[in-house]
Amino acid sequence: MNRLNRMAGLVPVIIGLFCACQGTAKQVDVETDLKAMYADLPFSMPAIERPVFPDYQVNICDFGAKSDGVTLNTEAINKAIKAVHDKGGGKVIIPEGLWLTGPIVLQSNVNLHAEKNALIVFSGDTSLYPIITTSFEGLDTRRCQSPISAMNAENIAITGYGVFDGAGDRWRPVKKDKMTDRQWKNLVNSGGNVDENGKVWYPNEGALKASVLMSGQGDQQAEITSEEWEEMKSWLRPVLLSIVKSKKVLLEGVTFKNSPSWCLHPLSCESLILNDVKVFNPWYSQNGDALDVESCKNVLIANCFFDAGDDAICLKSGKDEDGRRRGEPCENVIVRNNTVLHGHGGFVIGSEMSGGVKNVYVSECSFIGTDVGLRFKSARGRGGVVENIYINNINMIDIPNDALIADLYYATKGAPGGPVPDVTEETPAFRNIHISDVFCKGAGRAVYLNGLPEMPIENISIKNMVVTGAKQGIVINKVAKISIENVDIETPDDSMIQIENTTGITINGKEYGTISEKRLLTKN
Repeated sequence: MNRLNRMAGLVPVIIGLFCACQGTAKQVDVETDLKAMYADLPFSMPAIERPVFPDYQVNICDFGAKSDGVTLNTEAINKAIKAVHDKGGGKVIIPEGLWLTGPIVLQSNVNLHAEKNALIVFSGDTSLYPIITTSFEGLDTRRCQSPISAMNAENIAITGYGVFDGAGDRWRPVKKDKMTDRQWKNLVNSGGNVDENGKVWYPNEGALKASVLMSGQGDQQAEITSEEWEEMKSWLRPVLLSIVKSKKVLLEGVTFKNSPSWCLHPLSCESLILNDVKVFNPWYSQNGDALDVESCKNVLIANCFFDAGDDAICLKSGKDEDGRRRGEPCENVIVRNNTVLHGHGGFVIGSEMSGGVKNVYVSECSFIGTDVGLRFKSARGRGGVVENIYINNINMIDIPNDALIADLYYATKGAPGGPVPDVTEETPAFRNIHISDVFCKGAGRAVYLNGLPEMPIENISIKNMVVTGAKQGIVINKVAKISIENVDIETPDDSMIQIENTTGITINGKEYGTISEKRLLTKN
């Protein structure tokens, strides 16, 4: 199999890198399996440093925690974390039980370990979550403090077998058209408020008021006072887990569910490992992304399972001017052996990618019923460069929209057209994207590539791709240099490829010149 000129042996693996603990055959198998994730990379990257902790541990019960689902254990859990941190590091045990808590703050050298049958439920009382300055959807903004957070930490982990529930239903608005009539009736009868059009439910009057005040304001919040926000703070729903500017971060074995907004959001982190993590969000959850890795460096996402209300596995690097000013690309990312059950996109880059995304390897992933399979999105105004993306061995079924899409007109109102602007720092660029061995059963459209006239998508290759049961084939517009080899698309009219405004075309070894008019190629 052609491995896209990938260079073997470039990554030195530190001995014991993936040894979670010591002593059992199962743990040795995990170590061996994760080391294999580095095999045959198409780019060079340093080994990811896994956190290591001293042989010291405490139990949250020793600090007064009670497993009754009623007692608020915020103070006990955070005291246990501080005690271990002050001791020099170790493990904080959350034992079997039902634990109600407010926000948890991780500190350096602490492994928060949830044992089997440990269910950690975050309170839906918004008064427990102060409004803080943070970043969301790529912009500097204000949100409520996350249920789980860390800032400027090093050598931290959340491990074990337990479940963390973010009580997202207490925060999120819900659109009527995403529910059955019975579900909508039950939701409305549960309390909360419905907008004047009867189309959106809000968890309380404050959230409804904020939605009216923020209508048409985008992400601008400056004109609303702090006192007003206190009344409407459920509108500022947090991500479930926010880890910012931290190094050597591990999430392993645990389950996260029901997030108020995005679920897992590591931002500006280095040496990040997610192994055997599960995320479950309701399919109707607004902004219910499973994982948004933003401006992070040296990342491994492996053996995970995602069921999301929005994008599932997403790489970002800030939005527009805020992202360009930060200037931190998301780079050196390995995504292997993951399953996505639902989401707007299975694997996604963008649309907030203004700091750039580069050196990404995605392999051995399955997408089952995601709206889109492989999704690349941006728009004028973003800037940033997405490059050196390598994807292979992807299986999909029941994709209602595109199996593969790269669109630089994402969320643009109206059809592309009008004067062509000059290329500036606000012009996004997608280039050097290589995709092979993709198999999809059932899709709305097999492939859609749509670049900008001033910045076509550049140097993309698609090899060994089979899409059966597609309603439409391959649509290509404004691409510079594309290679298509051994691609088979099954459509009702047996059409395969529609191309326009594209140069440097190679199909099954045959080169074509510039194509400016629509051209339809059919299977022989």
